Amino acid sequence: MIKNVVKKASLVALATVFAFTACNSNVADEVSENTDSSAEEVADEITLDSVSTVNASTWSISGSTFTHDPSIIYADGLYWMFYTADGIGVSYSSDGKTWYSGTQIFASTPSWWSTYVPGKTDFNVWAPDISYYNGYYNLYYSVSTFGSNVSCIGLVRCTSILSGDWEDCGLVIRSTSSSAYNCIDPSFVYNGTPYLTFGSWYDGIWIVRLSSGTMKPNQSPIQIADRDLSSNAIEGACIWNRGNGYYYLFASFDVCCAGTSSTYNIRYGRSTSITGPYYDKNGNSMLDGGGTVLASSSGRYIGPGGQSIFSTASGSTAMAYHYYDSYNSGTATLMIKDIKTVSGWPTF
Repeated sequence: MIKNVVKKASLVALATVFAFTACNSNVADEVSENTDSSAEEVADEITLDSVSTVNASTWSISGSTFTHDPSIIYADGLYWMFYTADGIGVSYSSDGKTWYSGTQIFASTPSWWSTYVPGKTDFNVWAPDISYYNGYYNLYYSVSTFGSNVSCIGLVRCTSILSGDWEDCGLVIRSTSSSAYNCIDPSFVYNGTPYLTFGSWYDGIWIVRLSSGTMKPNQSPIQIADRDLSSNAIEGACIWNRGNGYYYLFASFDVCCAGTSSTYNIRYGRSTSITGPYYDKNGNSMLDGGGTVLASSSGRYIGPGGQSIFSTASGSTAMAYHYYDSYNSGTATLMIKDIKTVSGWPTF
């Protein structure tokens, strides 16, 4: 069962209960194999100060600022953030700056999770991704355990986040111990055809085409990024379809989830094709370890990663990601920055 209550805010008075029903789509064109992720919890009020990594493009964030692997969408006059937490964490904001904590999406564990990830004993759901397509808000998410690629990606959807008419659409894709990839960290992208990126460690980042009806794979996945290392620490990818002739692939490199010892950093490449190949600014392929650094540790802002792209209320584009705050015991904290391209390359 899924449920979500939006708490009352000083400027916005809301109360929403999200109740789940079974997804009604035709289950045609399904391919299954992949999934994996990470988590934490806590909410603190923090206002970002000005340091070398915080500039005019950085949003001033306050309120319920805890997050991990944030995904944001503007809908029903509000910004909604979904993030790694028990049952999928939810926060909301009227301006994208002052955030309020909502209630998790899942009130209890769906019975089908254990079929594909039998070793999962906790309720922590990783790296959700929210998008709007074909009349639905589609929320993809990961079910996995640390260090394993016995994982899966699931989907819930609704016609209104505010009303919370969520449907459980079940399994999207899964991976087993014999899979080359790890089915976690989903991210939706559209270019006239719907696609989903996913992947963590193992053989890196993959992309798969989706059926526009079921929102599940109808082709086999294609590998688009790999570090060619035995540890292969790359995950949490997303693609920005800028509309300028290029697709930009962002990925989190190195290690997350270790507080101020985290080494996460965000890197990118670009391609004229959504399925690649992607090259960084030096011409290195992201299939061979390439990637230009967009954000890395600086001052109090440790291990930036788990990034996602979203459109603002004014129609501009921003990136949300988490960092570990060395001024607050390494708590995973929300960062939002406006993003643009200069000479064909992304920058804040």
